[in-house]
Formats: sequence, C-alpha cells, structure tokens
Amino acid sequence: MKDQEKTIQHAENTADKVKIILVLAMPAVIENFFQTILGFVDTYFVSKIGLAEVSAVGVANAVLAIYFALFMAIGVAANVRIANFLGAKQQEKARHIGQQSVLLAILFGILTGVITLFFAGPILKLMGIEANVLEAGETYLKVVAIPSIFMSLMFVLSAILRGAGDTRSPMKVTILINIINAALDYVFIFGFWFIPELGVVGVALATVFSRLIGSFALFYYIQRSAVLSFRNVYWKPDKQHLAELMTLGAPAAGERLVMRLGQIVYFGFVVVLGTNVFAAHQIAGNVEVFSYMIGYGFATAATILVGQQIGAGNIAEAKIYTKLCAWIAVISMSILGALLFVLGGWAGSFFTDDVTVISNIETALKVSGVFQPFLALLLILTGAYQGANNTKFPMYLTAIGMWAVRTLLVYVLAIQLGFGLFGVWLAIGIDIAFRAVVLTVQFARGKWISIRKEEKDVESECHPQSTKETMSGCVNNY
Repeated sequence: MKDQEKTIQHAENTADKVKIILVLAMPAVIENFFQTILGFVDTYFVSKIGLAEVSAVGVANAVLAIYFALFMAIGVAANVRIANFLGAKQQEKARHIGQQSVLLAILFGILTGVITLFFAGPILKLMGIEANVLEAGETYLKVVAIPSIFMSLMFVLSAILRGAGDTRSPMKVTILINIINAALDYVFIFGFWFIPELGVVGVALATVFSRLIGSFALFYYIQRSAVLSFRNVYWKPDKQHLAELMTLGAPAAGERLVMRLGQIVYFGFVVVLGTNVFAAHQIAGNVEVFSYMIGYGFATAATILVGQQIGAGNIAEAKIYTKLCAWIAVISMSILGALLFVLGGWAGSFFTDDVTVISNIETALKVSGVFQPFLALLLILTGAYQGANNTKFPMYLTAIGMWAVRTLLVYVLAIQLGFGLFGVWLAIGIDIAFRAVVLTVQFARGKWISIRKEEKDVESECHPQSTKETMSGCVNNY
C-alpha cells in the first residue's frame, strides 16, 4: 500500500500515470465483470422459470436500487474522505472515517430491512404490475432485502478498501461470491438431493448467502491492512465524522435516489407496454451492463486518484488523471458499444426463444451501443467530481436529466408517439448524452472541485486554478 501511494505521488509522465490508472482500474473492471456475471447468471436462471418471474425480479431490483443508492452514498463519502486523508498523510483520520462509515452502513442496513418487512407489497403495488408478477416480486424482495445489512456492508467495506487504493481485494471477494452465487442459484432454484425446487425464492437465498460471505471476507481484508485495520479503533459514534460522511454522502444519495425514483416512474411506462416488453427491457439491461464494467472500473480509478491528489493539494495532477481516465474509457466503451450494436440479437437469444422479445432486445442494445461514448464520459466525470468532494452538482444534474429529459421523453417517445421499447432506450441515451456534455463543459471551465467549509480560510491559496507549487502548502488542510 505504501509503495503504491509513493508511486501515485511521484508519477511524472503520461506513461507512468496510465500505468497507475490501469493498476487501479483493471481489478475494478474485473470486479465489475463478475458483478455483471452475477446479474447475468441470475437473469439466465430466472428466465428458465418464466418471463413473469424475470419481470418480478426486475421490478424488485428497481426498488432495491433505491436501497443501493443509500448504501453507495455512504461508500462514496467513505471512499473520497479516506483518499483525501491518505493523500494528506493523515492515516489515523482515514482509519477512523472508515470505522464511522461501517457504523452508518449497519444503521441503514437495519433501517431498510425493517422497511422491507412491513412495506414490500405496498411499494411494489405502486408500480402497477400484474398480479402474477406482484406475488413473485414481493417474495423475492422480502427474502433479499430484509437482511439488507449484508448488502450495505458489502458496498461500504469495498469502498473503504478502494479509498486506500486497494482495488484487488474487492475484486477477489467478488469473484468468490459469484462462484458461490452461481452454484447456489442452480441448487436452490432447481433442487438438488434433499433440497427442493425453490424457484424465485432460491435466487434470493443464493444472493443473501453470497453477500453474507462477501461481508465477512471484506472485513477480513480490512483487518489485514496496515493502513485501514480497525483493531485499535473504538467502535463509538463520532458526531463530527458522522456529520462529515452524511454531508458528503447526502448529495450522492440524492443523485441516486432521484435516478431510481425516476426509474420507477418510467419503469411504470414500460410495464404499460406489456409484460413481454418489460422482460425484454430487463434482459437488454442485463446484457448492456457488460459495457458498464469498463466505465465503472475507470471511474473508480478516477475517484481514488483525484481524491488523493486533492488531499495532497495537486489540482493540476487531479485534472490530468481525470482526462486520461476519460480517454481510456471512451475508447474502450466505444468498442463495446459496437459489439452491442452488432451482437444484441444474438445475446438476447440466450434468454428466450420468443422472436418478438429477441427483436426488442436487439433494438434496445443497438440504441445503447450508439450512446456508449457519452456513457463513458458521464461515469468518469461523475467519479472525478466525487473525488473532488463535489457531490452536489452531479445530484442537481441527475435530477434535471432524469425528470426533465429521460422520464418525459420515455412518456412522449414510447407511449405518445408509439415507438415502444425503441423510444424508451432512445430517451435513456439522450439523457446520458445531455449530462455527459454538461459535466464536460463544467470540467473544462474548472468548476468541478468543491472546497469544504473548513477550508474557506485558505481558499485564496488553494484555489482550483492555483499552481502545483502553490497548492503544496495546502496539504494539511485536506
């Protein structure tokens, strides 16, 4: 870990910087790949039960995405502040902020579990799904989300490790739980020996057991870390650091909540188009996320590197790393976009024999392929903004994009103009392009870094436009 930090701070040329980016990004890309495989395997097995069950799991996952928003927000805040503190050589503060983020993860995990226990059915009914889909969806949601604490811990513990520049350990854990999940999917869904066929419940149980094991494994890696280990930290709430995490995490949570709430609304529009169309939408989404694995991997690298450079006061270096991450991601995701455009129908045929559903999947993936370069920019720049402690602007932009662009256009294009699933995915693509362009413009104008309240007294010395030499005197203020 220390050698890696030294390398990051002393990279003097582009080749060295690219190497550092790849060292951080590739384990995250591999992790995202296996996360994608997890969703792919789940969808594949569920599709063998029936298309109604595919829709049920899809609708339940739309609700779970709201929970993910809360957990990811805590993770984002922990990731950024740990990177900032380590960049400023304040290891004990990094360790303590990690411990406080775990306490928040436990709190929100319990809270969402209680909400699921009492309100799973009513929440799903708000989406207007058919009765046969509702029953399976409620069952799946309760089994997966009542023990939300393991979901929450996995998000936050992984983020803690990444904040310290360790992207390999989360990758190893993700590979492990994917192997476990795939094996348990088969056993629990179709039955084996004394275990009966459990159907959708089996998918949910496989997910829960996998997350339980993943949480313990991640905690094990943290305890092994000389930088992060909680052995000498008292598990007592710290109001200052909890407030700091909430302040930084709240906009990130707001961004994701706005996104997910809007998603629920336009999911309702897709449901109106019919169960088979919604199933095609879900399957296309599970195929499309393969393209996200590269974007999220390099976004992770951008957050870590920008966070550490901001902590060390090297604004110019942070900007260079952002640009390099963006270029690599745009090129890579453009290639994946071309594959989606060409092979979308072939990928859809793995999930169903229904010709109409396959055609809809192919249409959706062709549209997605066209917008992949914009998606790359959106993911990388969002990660960079977060690393620069600016979580508010992406939240505001997401709110505008989701409600004034995406949801409105889904209704107009898919429902009013009768474009169907093509209209849905076109609206999604336009929203992505809109937000990517706005983030790029703000980045180019230098309006992407947020100076926290306690730094205002040194703002003139630590202004984003300051030189590297001027900023070197501001290290201890981050």
